[in-house]
Amino acid sequence: MKNLDNILITAKKTILTESNAIANLANLIDENFEKAVKFILNSKGRVIVTGIGKSANIATKMVATFNSTGTPAIFMHAADAIHGDLGNVQKDDVVICISKSGNTPEIKVLVPLIKNYGNKIIAITGNIDSFLGKNADFPLNTFVEKEACPNNLAPTTSTTAQLVMGDALAVCLLELNNFSSKDFAKYHPGGALGKRLYLRVSDLIKNNQLPKVEENDAIAKVIVEISEKRLGVTAVLNNNKIVGIITDGDIRRMLSKTTDINHFTAKDIMGKSPKTIHENAMAIEALDALENASITQILVVNDTNEYVGVVHLHDLIKEGIF
Repeated sequence: MKNLDNILITAKKTILTESNAIANLANLIDENFEKAVKFILNSKGRVIVTGIGKSANIATKMVATFNSTGTPAIFMHAADAIHGDLGNVQKDDVVICISKSGNTPEIKVLVPLIKNYGNKIIAITGNIDSFLGKNADFPLNTFVEKEACPNNLAPTTSTTAQLVMGDALAVCLLELNNFSSKDFAKYHPGGALGKRLYLRVSDLIKNNQLPKVEENDAIAKVIVEISEKRLGVTAVLNNNKIVGIITDGDIRRMLSKTTDINHFTAKDIMGKSPKTIHENAMAIEALDALENASITQILVVNDTNEYVGVVHLHDLIKEGIF
């Protein structure tokens, strides 16, 4: 076993080797990249991404990125393609073929078949002079000097370069298609990412209770309201309009000064001009408001500025937004 002290050295060397190779990709991009993007953009079909070995793994990620950013794509394994899956390729589809060497047997069989179908091929290859590079309509160069693997064998730097080239294609298409955050939300309805884009304040408050007191209500009633509604806060109202807010912290501070609370009313200890947010605001806006004000609850109002609910930091945490 080698010296364990070398772990960090090896890790840093790996990261630097790959990052330097990725930076060099910017020098390898030429007019073929621009032509490839324009061809995909104007194509009436889908993007078929194919590869074999580790390149196939990169192809599946590339497909996921394309689909999630508005460019329809499907994965086709190069080995399966020459055993029936070539039927996935339709008339107007564009094929992206990924291969470091560009000379694997499967690629040499597959490329002529695709060209016979009349489909255009975008090559992502580390060897622009390979069979794939020479036969592609749009060869994209992902040459790397060496793999991060000390034996220069395991696909590491080369697959990272393929991945980045795919991301570059996807982002260019995203921008040209004017793919907005609203479009993104349609394709990502689940998880924290989607919720940040579509979840509104009104969605957060619908299951919460509505703690409220009048400004002349006794402190005893305020304490009961905060306790029963379990949000650590209550709005103070006058004709259903917010005039103040009382938190459980306000109650504790009052009790630390006096236990004689019989002559106190809500307006005596309420915070005036509390922070509010509209019910149609995005949930992420509520999070920003809480963080900026260093508070854990914010009152919610409607179009007529009437009090309709409370958003608590816990609501955002529960939804996975925080």
